[in-house]
Amino acid sequence: MFAMSDPNLVDFYGRVARIEKARKHGYGHEAAGTLGRSSYSQAPRRRRSLVGPVLFLMICVFGLKGAIYESIGAESYNDRVSRLMTGEGFDRVGGWLMQADPVTQMVAKQILAAKQHFK
Repeated sequence: MFAMSDPNLVDFYGRVARIEKARKHGYGHEAAGTLGRSSYSQAPRRRRSLVGPVLFLMICVFGLKGAIYESIGAESYNDRVSRLMTGEGFDRVGGWLMQADPVTQMVAKQILAAKQHFK
């Protein structure tokens, strides 16, 4: 009789066993680069960090506040913010958020400097 001493046969039967095991788990043949059943049964990907989006939002908020502060002037800006602070409900929250903080003033100075540079 024929003994299983041939290393090629041992390798072949090992591959066949892996294929049969994968088929029992619901996997079939999947070509490289395609989405097969195994793509949907993998563990979910790790969530991304919130640092980037929050930092981008803060830059946008301070940039907008600085642009408004520079375009209408400090006196008019502070007058409008004080009127918001004397309002009711969300007007107070808006007034608190729109206060001229040091970052807003710095951004306004940078915008003014850039305007004068490009004139």
